[in-house]
Amino acid sequence: MSSALAGTIPLLRASVKHDGRGFAPWIVIATALSASSVLVYPWIFPDQQDRAGLATAVGANPAIGLIFGPAFDLSTVDGFNAWRSLALGGFLAALGVIFAVTRATRGQEDSGQAELLASGVLGRASRLLAGVGLAFVGSVLLGVVAAVVTGLCGGEWEPSLLLGSTFTATGWMFASVAAVAAQIGSDSRTANSIAVGALGVMFILRGLAYSVTAPEWTIWINPLGWMTETRPATGNHWWPLWYALAFTIVLLGVAFALQARRDFGVGAIAPRPGPARGKDRSTWKLVVRLNRGPLITWTIAFLALGVVFGYFTTSITDILGSDSAVKQVLAAGATTPDALVSAFLVTVLSLVGIIAAVPGVQTMLKLRTEELEDRVEPLMATKVRRPRYYASNVILALGAPALYIVIAGTVIATLASSADIGVEFGDALLQGAATIPAVWTVIAVSVAVVGARPAVSLAAWLGVLVSFVLTLLGPTFKLWDWILAISPFWHIPNVTVSDADWTGLVWITVVTGFFLVIGFVGFRRRDLAR
Repeated sequence: MSSALAGTIPLLRASVKHDGRGFAPWIVIATALSASSVLVYPWIFPDQQDRAGLATAVGANPAIGLIFGPAFDLSTVDGFNAWRSLALGGFLAALGVIFAVTRATRGQEDSGQAELLASGVLGRASRLLAGVGLAFVGSVLLGVVAAVVTGLCGGEWEPSLLLGSTFTATGWMFASVAAVAAQIGSDSRTANSIAVGALGVMFILRGLAYSVTAPEWTIWINPLGWMTETRPATGNHWWPLWYALAFTIVLLGVAFALQARRDFGVGAIAPRPGPARGKDRSTWKLVVRLNRGPLITWTIAFLALGVVFGYFTTSITDILGSDSAVKQVLAAGATTPDALVSAFLVTVLSLVGIIAAVPGVQTMLKLRTEELEDRVEPLMATKVRRPRYYASNVILALGAPALYIVIAGTVIATLASSADIGVEFGDALLQGAATIPAVWTVIAVSVAVVGARPAVSLAAWLGVLVSFVLTLLGPTFKLWDWILAISPFWHIPNVTVSDADWTGLVWITVVTGFFLVIGFVGFRRRDLAR
């Protein structure tokens, strides 16, 4: 056993030194999420009336709870921080460790770095242990920094420390998930997809379980449900963290068992060999083939999302009826059940649109990866022109998400129209179609970044991040309209009302065209792989 782990400590030390900086963005974002909640809450919601209004707004749109989880107590600073940060902070911690583990394991095998390391005094299991160790260190650092900064900003210490501990525990759990995925996937991209897919499924099911008041066992079979049940500020339960530790140990045992039995550079899911001679005679066919796996995966994912969100939509009247604050608003005549259902549908389909933008951005970043691995320059040496090649990628990046929205929107419309909630199939489907221009605007940001300034490719995700924050959190924080209007999803009309304003879609289409022009001009003029 000792020979299998030989060289782990020096390798872990080198990994922390060279790759530890990769955790910095995740630590900063998670800490800012928690600390800003503590700082901003007393200013935006200074009295009980404002806080009661917040609780009513959250209860009136359960789609928000699908992402942020249950609002156990919005009348205190720490209760609000737990609602806003617990689920999202854990999600960020999980993403950070997934990328770190796969980069330190399958990523090194893909690049050839692992072979160089193996040529020295290094045990078979050392790279996996070092990668997991790096993730553990990063998770602890994220939890400690978030907890301490939140406490110093005014949060009570026990809820703040418990919140930070859930971030760390979530990171540890998904470090073990990523370790297993790294043994299953044929390369780092596949391993990342498996681990992130598992995270996404657990995240959505956790939100759904709380939003529709599902049986209690649906919460306890989900590791993310354990973290929610810690209930910082309203229960301060530390014992679910032991479940997280047990989960981590079991999956790490599975990962090391799989690692000991697989061949170097090969996963349980082996890639199929390509044809003896290439069959692609156009840039479009080449781009589709390169992205064929993700296209199939995302199509299945959006079918599943359509079912989940469609079922969620059919339960809207029961969900709203269980909120006493919403009942008081309806009784006062401030709004109507139809208006609440309509607003809920707009939010759900906007959320589908934000998720649909993710594969579009991934398609553009895949182009950048092909470029950095010197597979684009040989194409440019032939008769293929740069605009033609770039256009093939852009068309797929814009077209595939539009198809995903149509798929999910059709399923949601079918389920919603079959329930007695006052939603027509045509209106629901049209509402989904109305989100497509906003999705294209978000993806166009990545087109501009990859085309003109690929060195800052992380900025390709800026549109997704801004849209998510402003669409789901902006109204809750009473942000001004001119700030909310930065998100293209703010301009989506509610098609169910008679006086729907469609001019916003015209403006965001103009913005989309502007970003596309920047991307095409930049890609045509800049050096490749720079």
